[in-house]
Amino acid sequence: MNISIVDYGAGNIRSVARAITKLGHTPEITGDPQIVGASKAVILPGVGANDSAMRALQDRGLVEPLRKVINAGTPFFGVCLGMQLLLGSSEEGLLPSLGSVTGKVIKFPESNKVPHMGWNQVNIRGHHPVFQGVASGSNFYFVHSYYAVPENENVILGTTDYGVEFCSVLGIDSLIATQFHPEKSGAVGLRLYENFLSKMVEKRVR
Repeated sequence: MNISIVDYGAGNIRSVARAITKLGHTPEITGDPQIVGASKAVILPGVGANDSAMRALQDRGLVEPLRKVINAGTPFFGVCLGMQLLLGSSEEGLLPSLGSVTGKVIKFPESNKVPHMGWNQVNIRGHHPVFQGVASGSNFYFVHSYYAVPENENVILGTTDYGVEFCSVLGIDSLIATQFHPEKSGAVGLRLYENFLSKMVEKRVR
């Protein structure tokens, strides 16, 4: 199974790769647009800021390939900043983001301590293959100061309370994204990756 983990210098890539390897797969860490475009599954991790990340993606020629794999229905998993980059814009910067999900990214209110760091619960909305065997209210590990506000609330698959209730999981068709880090969230985080690979990727490859 050709699984690409997108390398654009945003960090945390090795942790994601180790998690996928632990599940018995051999992911490819790559910044090559052709490899990403031909992948059977794409994982976009991220730690950092909107503008620096978008510049890095642009410099590597990855912006359009990422948009194309998402539009083509290739199973796609965005993590933390990799989730925020899917929206159209961010208060964190001036550059437009990927725009694959209509909406924006905003900062937590001044009354909140930022970053939101540590374990917090995710309340699951509805049914999705990635949540199989994962209970609503499970705890995952977060590190972020901004959060996604999708225009269409139907794409919100999970929410978390941190002074405000925010979107912590979103999904559209073959796209899934989490504000938290599954690779830092123990067994329940690995279960999300396992479900992504077995319920979404392998099903499509067959």
